[in-house]
Amino acid sequence: MPNVNDIHASAAGHLLIGGDLPVQRMGFGAMRLPSRTWDGPPHDPDNARAVLRRAVELGVDHIDTAAFYFYKDLAANDFIREALHPYPDNLIIATKVGPDRDRDHNWLTPADPAKLKADVHRNLRQLGREQLDLVYLRFHGEEGPGNGRFEALAELREQGLIRHLGVSNATPEQLAEAQSVAPVAAVQNKFSPVDRGADAKAMVELCERQDIAFVPFYPLGGTGAPHIEGLRRVADRHGATAAQVGLAWSLSVSPTVLAIPGTSSLAHLEENVAAAALRLDAADLAELGSA
Repeated sequence: MPNVNDIHASAAGHLLIGGDLPVQRMGFGAMRLPSRTWDGPPHDPDNARAVLRRAVELGVDHIDTAAFYFYKDLAANDFIREALHPYPDNLIIATKVGPDRDRDHNWLTPADPAKLKADVHRNLRQLGREQLDLVYLRFHGEEGPGNGRFEALAELREQGLIRHLGVSNATPEQLAEAQSVAPVAAVQNKFSPVDRGADAKAMVELCERQDIAFVPFYPLGGTGAPHIEGLRRVADRHGATAAQVGLAWSLSVSPTVLAIPGTSSLAHLEENVAAAALRLDAADLAELGSA
């Protein structure tokens, strides 16, 4: 693995979101910045802003966030604006709408079209942006893009407030339903070395066929590096960590995959970005198992 002076997100290569928005394949997820879990404890705001600045220094140009990433008065969107505004011209900020929480951290009912539009404007205000690069409509269970929900976001896209649309936690059927309304540039679903069943693999392959970016959330399973013996053996051979191998595995599955590992630690940030340069060979992939 490279030393800290050689770490750069560009080592993983790049792709085009929606055919016109270039992005490094190694990005950053902002969910962990306000707190360790939805229920706390809180993280240090100065450290959160330092992590964001360091991510950009390391070449990260894709930050994934949401207005519901907050703990009490600490919000990921606020940290992003405070740390990085005015934004670099090449910085892509993706956000999600659909779920929401109240100030007591209770999850609310799924958003209707009016609430979705209000949430887009909320993200614009919090981030200090006039346009959002990528907005996902995140689904929960059977709740999908229908009942005017994806149409509401498509209207904002037509108005120029959103550049590209995505779907999250989606089935192939829900993706197709959304595509009948407007182009879908990205899918954000759960996928990792411990979450790679037939359905997940089918969605990755579908995205690859259609030139849709696939952005796995919980790329390490959601609890840090998963305890898979093969990960440790491959990591030892490369002088890497199990988490780095897990990220490299995700990037190796398909050229359409974008990684967005999240952390509130500067050391872990550098470790994650360094995984952009890790190349797994056929023997490594065989030991880790097929996707």
